[in-house]
Amino acid sequence: MKNTIFAAIAFAALFEGASAAPAWRGYAGDAQHNAQAPASPQTLAKFHWTTQIDLFPQLTGDELLIHYASPMITAANTVIVPVKTGATGGFEIEALNGATGALLWRSATGYALPPHYWTPSFPAHLTAQNNLFYAGAGGTVLERATPDQSGGKTRRLAFYGNANYDANKAAYTANVMIDTPITADNNGDIFFGFVVIGSTPLNLQSGIARIGADGKGTWISAGNAANDSSITQVAMNCAPAVSRDQTTIYIAVSNGTSGYLVGLDATTLQPKYRAALIDPSSGEAAMIDDASSAAPTVGPDGDVYYGVLENPFPNHDDRGWLLHFDATLTTVKTPGSFGWDLTASIVPTSAVPSYKGRSPYLLMTKDNNYLGIGPHGNGHNMIAVVDPDVARPDKYSSVSVMKDVVTILGPTQFPGARAGAVYEWCINSAVVDAASHSIIANSEDGHVYHWDLGTNALIQSLLLNAPRPEAYTPSIVGPDGTVYVINNSTLYAIGS
Repeated sequence: MKNTIFAAIAFAALFEGASAAPAWRGYAGDAQHNAQAPASPQTLAKFHWTTQIDLFPQLTGDELLIHYASPMITAANTVIVPVKTGATGGFEIEALNGATGALLWRSATGYALPPHYWTPSFPAHLTAQNNLFYAGAGGTVLERATPDQSGGKTRRLAFYGNANYDANKAAYTANVMIDTPITADNNGDIFFGFVVIGSTPLNLQSGIARIGADGKGTWISAGNAANDSSITQVAMNCAPAVSRDQTTIYIAVSNGTSGYLVGLDATTLQPKYRAALIDPSSGEAAMIDDASSAAPTVGPDGDVYYGVLENPFPNHDDRGWLLHFDATLTTVKTPGSFGWDLTASIVPTSAVPSYKGRSPYLLMTKDNNYLGIGPHGNGHNMIAVVDPDVARPDKYSSVSVMKDVVTILGPTQFPGARAGAVYEWCINSAVVDAASHSIIANSEDGHVYHWDLGTNALIQSLLLNAPRPEAYTPSIVGPDGTVYVINNSTLYAIGS
């Protein structure tokens, strides 16, 4: 008993000093992926600072096929960003002063990428208790409770048991990798997907893991989560989402091409709900692509949204669908007309002064229509705010889809293309500020834009770099209103 008490005291001393909840916890801002700004964005006037987040960016032709992880920002305005250090892998974590960009601390990770054809994002998350979790070797997670301090200790946590990892480090390091962003519930319990590519002493199978705030881990295979033995993996990059009552974890699982959205018990990971992901036009199994960075969004009413690719492809012009379910995943509702590589942001109705409808909230999505792909691919790449509860005829199919409230076309003509074919919007989660009627959106034309929903106009922009086709990245606002975007392997801190 005495040893147990001393261990508890030592643990508390190591991880004491918790501060206010973070301004931006990780992918899409919070555990429901609502992407709400903690402060109104500053004017897009100048760079406060910049930093490289990929020291060896690799181009495929002229495209940068990588999903860069979301920065995290503490209440004290420490910006924490994963940095890729090698050509094909290698990652470290840097903590920067949000006001100046000065380095506060740096830590190696030991994380190895899972097999991929687009480089997935690095898994990391700040909990509501201001504890930083980031991926390490062998499916383990490193925890640091002092992200705002230059010094601090970390501890390693294995969801399958630290003793098992310590006894067989080589086997787990070679064969187990986290392959989704990390998400935490309000209690500081964390969740993530992992992939197993070879044999392990515990016979681990690819699936979903939970590590509690007490450090204890559990897991469930993707097949058992879906109650379908053909399911073999978690969708790459699919950040778990947590229900508003903290009882359910939503995540997508697949057989490599199609699958389910599942709801798991947040304490035990036992299956609660599942929905087969179906193309609403063809009735066939929708496609789940590992190049996507779509993750579930949980709305204020508990409804769940998740993006998939169409099947047959590209009958919907490579636009996919934003599927819409109730909280139990049993009721299928009106889909959105774009969704395959997007995590929808929540837009409070007060952010759109012209809105006179009855829906309790709206959604911000991309509305790209890629040039030359599918029967209608005209290059009219837009972003949109849509009403999830009101349907309209789809322009590209016979399906009724969520009604547009406001839309705006990308402003920059693609060189050599026909009129109206513009650079696409380069975002997977866009930050929303209701108070200033603002959405901050990143474009492949090399600019960041302030979309004013009151006037439906791009009222500000700032040139970041030359145009670069690349993977979609998030936009973020910090606690002081600084705007953060990633473009061409660089993180830009922007403001007045």
